Amino acid sequence: MSQTALILGASGRFGRNAAQAFSNAGWGVRRFDRRSDNLHSAARGADVIVNAWNPLYPDWAKQVPELHRQVIDVASEHDLTVIVPGNVYVFGADTPGPWSSETPHLARNPLGRIRIEMEEAYRASSVRTIMLRAGDFIDTTASGNWFDQIMIKHLQRGRFVYPGNPDIQHSWAYLPDLTRSAVALADIRGELPRFCDVPFAGYTLTGNEMAQMLSQMTGQDIALKQMAWWPLQLARPFWRLAPHLLEMRYLWDTPHRLDGSFFNELLPGFSLTEPNEALRNAIPKPKVSAAAQRTGAALRS
Repeated sequence: MSQTALILGASGRFGRNAAQAFSNAGWGVRRFDRRSDNLHSAARGADVIVNAWNPLYPDWAKQVPELHRQVIDVASEHDLTVIVPGNVYVFGADTPGPWSSETPHLARNPLGRIRIEMEEAYRASSVRTIMLRAGDFIDTTASGNWFDQIMIKHLQRGRFVYPGNPDIQHSWAYLPDLTRSAVALADIRGELPRFCDVPFAGYTLTGNEMAQMLSQMTGQDIALKQMAWWPLQLARPFWRLAPHLLEMRYLWDTPHRLDGSFFNELLPGFSLTEPNEALRNAIPKPKVSAAAQRTGAALRS
């Protein structure tokens, strides 16, 4: 009997990849449209809610608690499992690593506190919850994240722009792998603790290691350039996103990695895409000139 996943935020990074992963695994997929759909009606007959709603940072304080309250109410009413893409914001700057499901949530900054309170709402509820925790995302298409908006924006000109200290470890998750693991966890949801915090280790890479991989796969001599943060400081008074980006700057200067031992216990056969392959899939393909296209077509004819 086919199972059904209701995807909230299906047009976003995690939601889009989750919809694809569940569909590839043979699940029925419902993509929720907040403009026209009713959450209670959409959840009827589903088995899992993937809560990938993610407002812009400036709207978190107002929207995050209410959005997740709605999901908790609906999941409780229909006895559904909720999968939430968790992040590393809850740990804060001074928490020793590696970060695991047992690591205390000590963040004191506003965005970190919002995430802590959101997770506690699920923990305090009766809803079966899978908190799938990961670091920064590597996507297969440009989707407005740090990697495609900043880091590889000038890659074709031989520059890799890194937001922090390029010598320290940083946690990354390749979205097709992360969402594929969401499906695998959904398949065994009945065997999991009611609130299940699952860190997804993904890749732990320094900025220099990423630059070296990109050099090898592109055949270019990629130069790493550290990002300047002063334009965000100047933009703070009139760009409402700037203060929140600055608030999270510490993650680029705090070495961190996620402990994947619990994940490996739950999904011992799960294999990750090789990091160089993930990066290859994430960077734009070189543009082929019209003349080259015509030459190729002539050779094939």
